Amino acid sequence: MWSLAWPWALLALPLPFIARWLLSESASLQDAGLRVPQLDAFAVLRHRSETEQLLNWRFWLAAIAWILLVLAAARPERIGDELDVPVSGRNLMLAVDLSGSMDQKDFELGNRRVDRLTATKAVASDFISRREGDRIGLILFGERAYLQVPLTLDRETVKVLLLEAFIGLAGEKTAIGDAITLAVKRIHDQEADGSEQVLVLLTDGANTAGEVEPLKAAQLAQQVGLRIYTIGIGAEQLEVSSLIGGRRNINPSADLDEETLTGIAEMTGGRYFRAKDTAGLQDIYRLVDELEPVDEPEAGFRPVKSLYYWPLAGAFALAALLAVVSLLQNLAIRWQSRVQADAS
Repeated sequence: MWSLAWPWALLALPLPFIARWLLSESASLQDAGLRVPQLDAFAVLRHRSETEQLLNWRFWLAAIAWILLVLAAARPERIGDELDVPVSGRNLMLAVDLSGSMDQKDFELGNRRVDRLTATKAVASDFISRREGDRIGLILFGERAYLQVPLTLDRETVKVLLLEAFIGLAGEKTAIGDAITLAVKRIHDQEADGSEQVLVLLTDGANTAGEVEPLKAAQLAQQVGLRIYTIGIGAEQLEVSSLIGGRRNINPSADLDEETLTGIAEMTGGRYFRAKDTAGLQDIYRLVDELEPVDEPEAGFRPVKSLYYWPLAGAFALAALLAVVSLLQNLAIRWQSRVQADAS
């Protein structure tokens, strides 16, 4: 769509024509009588009559230059199609446990039994897809904590690197405190942008490794305004084969430290969730979506490209052409007058 930023500038279009009309009225009064002292003056009049047509096209050329100049002053612009403005409401870090216990197959996905990490990948990937506009980072932790993806708007990259993670990548033990500390460090680097800071931490055990205690790390998170949602994952009952024959029920989540996870969430203003199956895990991530909603864009954005320089360049080009023609004409008249003077 084409538009003019300052359309009122077009009111200047008739100014030179009004000035020409007023000057013509004044010139007609002065030209009522003509006194010619010598015949040489008629040579100049004859030359003017021969160049009358030149003056005519010069007039129209000047008129076009003026129109282009006024059009440039009105600032023509091209308005593009409306684009959605991504709204970034928060910096969102995901911390996923890759310790050996995540290999426990007590979840179901598509009518088949899968390990905890596989179920987490499927549910967390859908969660990441819904976080349009948020900067998302990924931390993988086991015995050590690693920043797999720094905060980014590229959700596809976060999903791909999450899906490529495997159990034991970061060691067999669980360093919950180190994972929180790493998130605090990365969030602190982004503190100046004023966005809300959120960490969603998923684990199936207790802190058994690392240099920082989980509650101490939670205190650091509280100081930088990092809100932590903790998710304890794992079924409460699982039927397994007995060594003496038959089957028996066990609690595969006996090592889950719910007290510490609850303390971390409460200390930082978040919440603790318990995921006992795939459906429960999906509900938890949907609830996190409700607690930390993605901001809706307030209005679309139309890119505007200014085009004033095209008519302005055209006006300058025509003005330069007129100046060159006028200069050449004056030189021709002077040369002709000198030739006539030499001949006389």
